[in-house]
Amino acid sequence: MRTWTRAVPAVAGAVVVALALTGCNDSGSGKKNRGSDSHSSDSGSDSGSDSKGGKKSFALGEASPVQTSDQQKSKGAKYTVTPTKVQTGTKADMDNSGLKKDKDDGPQIPVYVWSTLNHKSGKAMELGDMDDDLIVKTDKGKRTRALIVLMGAAKWPNCPAPDTSKQLNPGDSEKICTAFLIPEGQKAAAVELSQGFYKDPLEWPVKN
Repeated sequence: MRTWTRAVPAVAGAVVVALALTGCNDSGSGKKNRGSDSHSSDSGSDSGSDSKGGKKSFALGEASPVQTSDQQKSKGAKYTVTPTKVQTGTKADMDNSGLKKDKDDGPQIPVYVWSTLNHKSGKAMELGDMDDDLIVKTDKGKRTRALIVLMGAAKWPNCPAPDTSKQLNPGDSEKICTAFLIPEGQKAAAVELSQGFYKDPLEWPVKN
């Protein structure tokens, strides 16, 4: 689960962690598991279906297949994730975000992903556990998970940080916006939803 901590004044500068999936596998957050402690990054073909014949490519606005929580507090809960809109931000967005730049990462720009989370059945779930497996893939093949702000707060135009601790019950839905960081000069090519170590991720291609 991601936490946007606001306890430290913004003037101190926000400390940022952005996890980039650049190899074949990603260790994941260790928080939400679907039969594995890890997440898959990139495997399989672009045929639109996985090795078992299930659909894996979707249009923005199309809901994911029902997902199952393995979190201890919400184990067995069912939910869907629906990415609805993706927008690549600008250098000005980054400059005005209040984030402290890490020279080791090089120039970066934000990508905003709007999603709808729907709780279908079972125990209550926190928002941060429902969108935790979202990944942005760039046109250069780089993969990155959502931005994690450890101190302070990041500010993005029209993309307020979600209350990741908010709980949804069966029948509830929530529209959220999530920020990701990608190298400057690249564009978002797809949103992915990891399905664990041994399954191809679900994918929502982005038409720029």
